[in-house]
Amino acid sequence: MTIVWAILAGLGFFALMMASIALHEVGHLVPAKLFGVKVPMYFVGFGKRIWSFRRGETEYGIKWLLLGGYVRLVGMYPPGRPGRKGRLAELADSAREAEADDITETDIRTGRLFYQKKTWQKLIIMVGGPAMNILLAFFIFLGINLAYGQQQQTLGIASVSDCIDPAPAACVAPPAKQAGVQVGDTIVALNGTTVTTWRELVVLVRAQGDGTLAFTVNRPGQGQVTLPTVHGVLHQVADLNDPSKTVTAGFAGMSSGITTVHVGPVGTVQGMWTMTTQSVTALASFPQKVFTTGYNLVTGKPRDANGPLSVVGASVAASEIATTNQLTLGSRIASYFSLLGSVNLFVAILNLVPLLPFDGGHIAGALWEALRRGLARLFKRPAYGFFDTARLLPVAYVVGAFLAIAGLVLVVADIVSPIRIF
Repeated sequence: MTIVWAILAGLGFFALMMASIALHEVGHLVPAKLFGVKVPMYFVGFGKRIWSFRRGETEYGIKWLLLGGYVRLVGMYPPGRPGRKGRLAELADSAREAEADDITETDIRTGRLFYQKKTWQKLIIMVGGPAMNILLAFFIFLGINLAYGQQQQTLGIASVSDCIDPAPAACVAPPAKQAGVQVGDTIVALNGTTVTTWRELVVLVRAQGDGTLAFTVNRPGQGQVTLPTVHGVLHQVADLNDPSKTVTAGFAGMSSGITTVHVGPVGTVQGMWTMTTQSVTALASFPQKVFTTGYNLVTGKPRDANGPLSVVGASVAASEIATTNQLTLGSRIASYFSLLGSVNLFVAILNLVPLLPFDGGHIAGALWEALRRGLARLFKRPAYGFFDTARLLPVAYVVGAFLAIAGLVLVVADIVSPIRIF
């Protein structure tokens, strides 16, 4: 029965991710239609059609390869400048020719092509997709935070390590143990600086390095106590913004308590901002992590538990969360949907990367076009025409090829060597 539930939970999560992708494309579709852009296609998936129907000028449907989706907006590439030659010009012209059959003289005359729209309209159309994912993430996290709560680290001490390094290394007491920090203490200050969150304390300890540490604690039955000053130690610790990386920083050797707090919209936004900074950091090292995943797969090395996942891996992780006996029912539901919220937030951040074929590439093109026109007006020079995004197609091909290879590597890794959460 557990296997059945695991399969259903995994398939359900996959379906929810596809629904998120479908809504991402709705985020482009709705403003495009409102601004009069010609939209011949809206599909979830790629490849051959499974099912479709037509309403007005737009065909809506589903395709077999359910690894994304797209809305086809006519006129993404403006006309090229006459006389340009070379391989780059040929690539750009071939892209324009590919959509020529969808463009009529009436479309051009009535301004129905994407490149003809005003800058603010282009921005709304292209931002609409990522904005939809951000909204989905917000409401998912808000629902979790209101119904179940948000787990937060407290300044209460849950454990104090006896040794800096585990056996067989020689046991050397860490700073917290040397200072006399006890389980049940609540840290209120470090070196005279008041702390209100565990993250603040960790940042201070790490910044202190091997300098002096003086903990002030609230101790049950004794009130506020300033413990003896000790020297910190430098140690390999997980990066706060990217847990898959380690850095050398100050280390105290104690862990925090965990509490569940119900938070509203403000707390949800704050939590999402922290996740966003972590995701941006992780995204910067994404190519290297994909290479490492592939290398470990080929050489038989263990998978990095903090490495990237494909849609298959995320679904497997969701099924594991849904069926584990190490969490309460409430925790399982919260974790399941929290993973979905995290996927939506990451999809939004990924699509805002200012490179084609991401939405961010078209956003950057629209902003650059507006900047050039603004500078022309400022310096009273002839106005620039449309920015030819078709000339950036080599970048789109390189990025697209990398995404295809990365997707294949991660799918294979998630099947052959899946990341285990429990």
